[in-house]
Amino acid sequence: MVALGKEGLESFGLEHAVDDFVTRPFDPAELALRASRLIRQRETHDGGRPITSGELVIDPSRCEVRLGADRVTLTFKEYQLLKFLATHPGRVFGREALLDRVWGSDYYGGDRTVDVHVRRLRLKLEEKGGQFIETVRNIGYRFRDR
Repeated sequence: MVALGKEGLESFGLEHAVDDFVTRPFDPAELALRASRLIRQRETHDGGRPITSGELVIDPSRCEVRLGADRVTLTFKEYQLLKFLATHPGRVFGREALLDRVWGSDYYGGDRTVDVHVRRLRLKLEEKGGQFIETVRNIGYRFRDR
């Protein structure tokens, strides 16, 4: 919960990489549902076999990403986005599809948050020497398998 006006919420969320937020006054039942959804998301994203593409290794059991010998530090949402795209190499996803699959169907906010997260994710991967996320103009994004 944050004590900001509605106009400040989206920028606050983007700056602080929050997974969800509610505005005041809020319905306690809605808050409980949102918390349950976030817990379920974390549980379903834990565990599993590592996903590899060239020197990139996404380890779901540790929620960790490595590029060669270097660890890539990501926010949880960046990690979820990369993992989702990497599990569907070559397939193009538009903003709406990524919002639904990565943020959840009850996400409330603008679709440009996808662009912001992709940009930050690219910068972090490129800093370590990797280029894995490709823009398909006017359509969306795809993971480029190596």
